[in-house]
Amino acid sequence: MIDAATRPPGSPDPGRGLPRVGPVRILHTSDWHLGRSFHRVGMLDAQAAFLDHLVEVVRAERVDVVLVAGDVYDRALPGVDVVALLDDALSRLTGAGATVVASSGNHDSARRLGFAARLLESARVHVRTDPARAAEPVLLSDAHGPVALYPLPYLEPALVAEGLGCARSHPAVLAAALGAVRADLAARAPGTRSVVAAHAFVVGGQGSDSERDISVGGVASVPAALFEGLGYVALGHLHGRQELAPTLRYSGSPLAYSFSEADHRKGTWLVELGADGVERVDAVPAPVPRPLAVLSGDLTDLLADPVHARDERAWCQVTLTDPHRPAEAMQRLRTRFPHTLELRFAPRGAVEAARAGHAERLAGRDDLEVCCGFVEHVRGRPATGEETRLLRSALEDVRRADPEEQGAAARRLAGRTVTLPPDRDPVPARRAAG
Repeated sequence: MIDAATRPPGSPDPGRGLPRVGPVRILHTSDWHLGRSFHRVGMLDAQAAFLDHLVEVVRAERVDVVLVAGDVYDRALPGVDVVALLDDALSRLTGAGATVVASSGNHDSARRLGFAARLLESARVHVRTDPARAAEPVLLSDAHGPVALYPLPYLEPALVAEGLGCARSHPAVLAAALGAVRADLAARAPGTRSVVAAHAFVVGGQGSDSERDISVGGVASVPAALFEGLGYVALGHLHGRQELAPTLRYSGSPLAYSFSEADHRKGTWLVELGADGVERVDAVPAPVPRPLAVLSGDLTDLLADPVHARDERAWCQVTLTDPHRPAEAMQRLRTRFPHTLELRFAPRGAVEAARAGHAERLAGRDDLEVCCGFVEHVRGRPATGEETRLLRSALEDVRRADPEEQGAAARRLAGRTVTLPPDRDPVPARRAAG
């Protein structure tokens, strides 16, 4: 592909509606989480290496569109070095000949990521963060005709349900947005091929420990049937690259962000469209900065067993099963496994509940369950219905607030009180004294 700045007159220019000679080729990626660390190890260099890899794939495979299905940044307020990395990547990807289409995920600040979106479109960078533009496609074309690409931002039910005129749930808001997409598609020329990007937890997908919970405000998952009849659906949110159906796929995150991803094969999907839709989809592996290893056993065995030789250069999560906690366990482990990042203890014969650490107690629990569990721990009884409702409301406030707004949300929460009958107050003496 030739960059727009040097493209000869009459040659193809994806994203501006001019046909190209070959079929449209889309590189489906998502969940970059730029700025994220891995157990306190900075990942910015590894993320930069992945973006270098993307540029090379665009050149080598003559990619027309790099499609990023949400979670471009890891947090709503990214650092200046993180913003600089994205700025450089967008310039290089378009310079290599691709149109970039990106949508916001649940980690992104839609307002910040979407700044100057209209202006960027003139440079073949389409950033979609506004639900009101759900039915406004990025238009492409090739020798087979037009392609309509609809990049849907993450749809937080508490924020968008009223505007979409639907119930406040993940299935309802996504169904409403897709209804608008189908209405727009039906008004276009017969044979127009469709591509939809969505950031959601689709039933059948396999999650990991590194995805932020989105269940507050309703059930997190949405049925795959919502996407029936669409040409190709590029999903984001889950970090494992996976195929739910031939045309319904997660690209996964390009890097591992938790040890639960040790078995993932990271990369992207290269999608080629033919006359009738998807013609082929190929997996493109991503560079791995360092492998992951999850080890378990007695300390002396781990240090001596030759089977673990391949793990000596890996980032390691180690669970020691010695009946008594060994002295200087981490220092001794790092003599063989210098990149050990997480150390756990699960003594043989011990009662798991009594020995479980903080991380193990919280594993698999969503935000609301963690908060209610804390109330139960402090009060010595389960949270009441009113307390649960208050905590759910507070979590929703925080979820939809930008960082500068979260302080106000916290102050609103601090100003609310739940009055308990005197016989249910667990610390009456302390309150009387304080």
